[in-house]
Amino acid sequence: MTDTTPIMLTEPPPGYADWLAELKNRIHSAQQRAALAVNRELVLLCWQIGRDILARQAEQGWGAKVIERLARDLRNAFPQMKGFSPRNLKYMRAFAEAWPDSEFVQQAAAQLPWFHLCTLIDKLKTREERDWYLAKAAENNWSRNILVMQIETNARGRTGKAVANFDMHLPKPHSDLARESLKDPYRFDFLGLTDEAQEREIESALVTHISRFLLELGAGFAYVGRQVHIEVGGDDFFIDLLFYHLKLHCYVVVELKAGAFKPEYAGKLSFYLSAVDAQVKSEQDAPTIGLLLCKTQNRVVAEYALRDVNKPIGVAEYQLIEALPAELQTSLPSIEQIERELAGL
Repeated sequence: MTDTTPIMLTEPPPGYADWLAELKNRIHSAQQRAALAVNRELVLLCWQIGRDILARQAEQGWGAKVIERLARDLRNAFPQMKGFSPRNLKYMRAFAEAWPDSEFVQQAAAQLPWFHLCTLIDKLKTREERDWYLAKAAENNWSRNILVMQIETNARGRTGKAVANFDMHLPKPHSDLARESLKDPYRFDFLGLTDEAQEREIESALVTHISRFLLELGAGFAYVGRQVHIEVGGDDFFIDLLFYHLKLHCYVVVELKAGAFKPEYAGKLSFYLSAVDAQVKSEQDAPTIGLLLCKTQNRVVAEYALRDVNKPIGVAEYQLIEALPAELQTSLPSIEQIERELAGL
């Protein structure tokens, strides 16, 4: 007799679920490899076209009008392909000029989509800056919008700039990685708060906008909790914000201060680090790190305050920048408008 029970209602054979999960992972991996291979070929093609334009203009004296003609002829030859506008051909030329090394293009630049590379060319002037943001975008899988935001908020200039005593209390290379994990200042303009905002108000807004906060903190931070309770000697204490850093393999205690840095803040934060080390961290975790975020700080005072503290602590400023006025926001293009413009290239 034929079994008419629907397949979805029958019990799968033993081991089927694990096999299905493995197949899904294989398919996803194959799709990702295929997409990366296609992108690599397209980026390399753009670089080769740009290199040829540069070479022929230099060697044969061809003027700028050859790009207009080339764009027309390529679009006639490949009407189904996008990307052969005069503007995009000029980007290809600038791409080859910015990164003349074909090996670097194949190994590093080809990890990013074409319009990411155009953004780097547009917004940055030096090879050093472009290489830094290129590497970070590839490492953290930034979208183009996130890449633009990181450039416009000077992520490179702020990374690793916090006052810290990591070299004194953490082994290398852990101390180097910890220092590079902190910024100064931190930009909290996405909160929409004024400079008069108080600590709890800032703290609450950061948790409400936790995705943006994690993005500003940088790669590796995972949110654990707010106002985390610890008990020491029968007394109750509450940590403003607690994170775990996946790359450093340690907890990170963040304390917010709405005013200027004071030396006594470092002592209190050191106490919290001792408590987390004793009560929360496991044997596999590295020592807990503290980050003190103040409205303002005197770097010399902060350096003196951390000199004799026996726990790894960093001190940085935060900036509360008010959101753009509504009348100015309406005059700016939306993300959708920018996407449509770029799609037409």
